[in-house]
Amino acid sequence: MDYLKTYQTWLEEPSLSKEMKDTMALMSQKDIEDSFYKDLSFGTAGARGVMGPGTNRLNEYTIKKIAKGYALYLLEIKGAKEKGVAISYDNRINSRYFALISAGVLASYGIKSYITNELRPTPFLSFLVRTKKAAGGIMITASHNPKTDNGFKAYDEEGCQLVPKLAEKLVDKVNQVITYFDIDSMTDSPLIEYIHDELDQIYLDNVKAISLENPSNKDAKIVYSPLHGTGATLIPNLLKQTGYQVYPLQSQMIIDGEFSNTKSSNPEEKKAYEASIAYAKEIDADMVVLTDPDADRLGVVVKHKNDYVYLNGNQTASLTMEYILNRKQEQKKLPNDGYVFSTNVSTPLMSHIAKFYGVTMITTLTGFKFIGEKAKEIETTGTYLFGCEESYGSLISDFVRDKDAVQAVFMLSEMLNYYLEKNMTLIDQLELLYQRHGYIIEETIQLSLAGKEGQEKIESIMSRFRKHPLAIKNKELIQIDDNLTQKSWTKIGINDIELPISNVIKFIFRDNSWVVFRPSGTEPKLKIYFSVNGKEKEQAENTLLTYKETVMGLIN
Repeated sequence: MDYLKTYQTWLEEPSLSKEMKDTMALMSQKDIEDSFYKDLSFGTAGARGVMGPGTNRLNEYTIKKIAKGYALYLLEIKGAKEKGVAISYDNRINSRYFALISAGVLASYGIKSYITNELRPTPFLSFLVRTKKAAGGIMITASHNPKTDNGFKAYDEEGCQLVPKLAEKLVDKVNQVITYFDIDSMTDSPLIEYIHDELDQIYLDNVKAISLENPSNKDAKIVYSPLHGTGATLIPNLLKQTGYQVYPLQSQMIIDGEFSNTKSSNPEEKKAYEASIAYAKEIDADMVVLTDPDADRLGVVVKHKNDYVYLNGNQTASLTMEYILNRKQEQKKLPNDGYVFSTNVSTPLMSHIAKFYGVTMITTLTGFKFIGEKAKEIETTGTYLFGCEESYGSLISDFVRDKDAVQAVFMLSEMLNYYLEKNMTLIDQLELLYQRHGYIIEETIQLSLAGKEGQEKIESIMSRFRKHPLAIKNKELIQIDDNLTQKSWTKIGINDIELPISNVIKFIFRDNSWVVFRPSGTEPKLKIYFSVNGKEKEQAENTLLTYKETVMGLIN
């Protein structure tokens, strides 16, 4: 078996540390297979996975291989060596180490780098790329993944994650690197320049510029947690500077790669909020906001009628879009050439809101790189107003080109106080949106399927629904969009899909409900997205239940 040969090669490698060899010696047969049966997947979303020994794990050797591939990619871009690369990292175990190794590999190829001396949010990395006019960027992060994971994200000169046509070139370069060993990393090179806190305030001033109102009363209490991550470096300071009543959850303000004081580092999971909500109840707070470890996504819980109500990513994005467009319209600042951006798995409610205000909605594939790409395209012909994904990420001002939870927390703090002045909560405002546009509700089910067996299960489920289209009792299927074949089937005929190739299949029904199947590009998960609607809330909820029960019955 090839993976056993690879395992033995690593075990006999002289440069491998004793600690790594000791860990390898204790690995089970299944662990060895999972760790060595293939090379770590470096795809269009970069690399993300479990840390540990092996070709299918993140460690100093796989990081060196990826960094070498990125160096080879950059050397084909005119002036890249001199322009350099911006680098930052999150709070995870090994994040700073992997960032330094990456900078050292670039230096060995004569490429300059600007690396933050301390951890910083992903959107700050995008800002750093643009501010330094760098040729690209590296962010070492696994976002909201478990503490066992880490990752490598590559950026272009716009501070945007690489779009497929560029990412494929980088993937080719990474795949050309055959050896994991004998790759130089000159971590003491003068080509590595450290960035301290000199750009923090400039970034925060750019965030402050997104404000649309300055509420006269900023008494609303806001509990904030960075979940042990990068948000701690900037967000409390931003809210204090602007007069908002922020109460950081001190136990989770500690920078900690073990995530010791939270049950989850993912704002999509309710268990991540337990400590924050307990604190909110203690001080009678009006809102709880969490940012994930690299502070590009946030979660929100709002006090409403003496209860704390969770908002999902679609609801938060819809409320934010409504607020931005409404305030700009009221202030006669809503441009005729305005654009908002969303993805093909996000709520249709946002397209209703865009239409109501007369702005153009552009739909992209999942992945904020696609929104960043579109923002670049309309730079000279239109005005960027808002972009979002259902997965708790948004971008309000495109002075950065990745989702930005620092901006989102700031805007939500403003929105909270604005509506409270009108004796409303964000939940009241959401209800008004439903009354205007209909009850459109969503849910995402995430099936965790790890390892080789999990990957095979995901492939089997996707294949099953391609061969046997989803059928829901008493619901008429009217359209199937398959982004893998880039074809859309309807009863009238077959049309081309004007989106990049992606392993996504969408089933659309006569009642405008839909179900999407999509393997995650960053985690060993299959994501199933549901969107349903109804004239009344109960009707929509019952429809959602029918769809979920049918789909899960077919899978199980």
